[in-house]
Amino acid sequence: MTVEARTNQHYDQDPRVFELYLDPTRKYSSGLYQTPSDTLELAQRQKLHYVADRLGLREGHRLLDIGCGWGSLILFMAANYGATTVGVSPAPNQHAYIADQAVHMGLSEKVSTRVGQIEQLDVERRGFDAITMLGSIVHMPDLDTVFGKAWAALRPRGRLYVSESCYRNAAKRAEFAQRESSVFVRDSIFGWGDMRPLSKLIRGAEDAGFSVVAVDDLTEHYYRTIEDWLANVERNAAALDALRAGLAEELVRYLKTANAGWGFTTKHYALTCQKSR
Repeated sequence: MTVEARTNQHYDQDPRVFELYLDPTRKYSSGLYQTPSDTLELAQRQKLHYVADRLGLREGHRLLDIGCGWGSLILFMAANYGATTVGVSPAPNQHAYIADQAVHMGLSEKVSTRVGQIEQLDVERRGFDAITMLGSIVHMPDLDTVFGKAWAALRPRGRLYVSESCYRNAAKRAEFAQRESSVFVRDSIFGWGDMRPLSKLIRGAEDAGFSVVAVDDLTEHYYRTIEDWLANVERNAAALDALRAGLAEELVRYLKTANAGWGFTTKHYALTCQKSR
């Protein structure tokens, strides 16, 4: 089976699965918690404002979101910052949902999507002011091609934001990548993935021509995000199992595995880069 065919399996589940354990926008990446009382929904909105700030996003900017998921980022940036946004995803289920949401929010003129893997798509050169990849580069095997395409698609002074879970270093990757729990998440949940150390992502960005302008450690925020997702799974276990027997237990195992390694085996970073020329 090809990487392209395998990567979709988690995201091509019945869309109701994601309604039952994510926030209302179905944002499937770390939130940003500012107080102990922050809800998951608030944390996800705060995270999107944080991304916009890192990008210097303004009205009239064009933004490309690679691995756009259920469209939370492209819809939010269009609605709150006046950006024209394009999302890319290989998962067909997500595109109809995003289009419906754009109509409902009156954003059809500002939000569009493309089906496919970024490695195989033609992307307009110097066509974007900002590019985002939130929790998606783990599913892309060819870092050089991905960063190269992002660099070519950005206008001069444009910014790239990448947030991703990473092994804490190369030694931890070598020690843990083939353990049973890691293989379960990688193969049984997602179908394919390659979680690298942060150094690999930085090298890929720099080799493509980017200047790194910020690296932020969001590990504690992702831990709390997953705790909130776990609470949703446990609260909605019967509804999840009605969609597929044993699904709730599978999701609990996946999310608890992810949360068990933070700080020791894994970290979650936000990397902000700029096309300086």
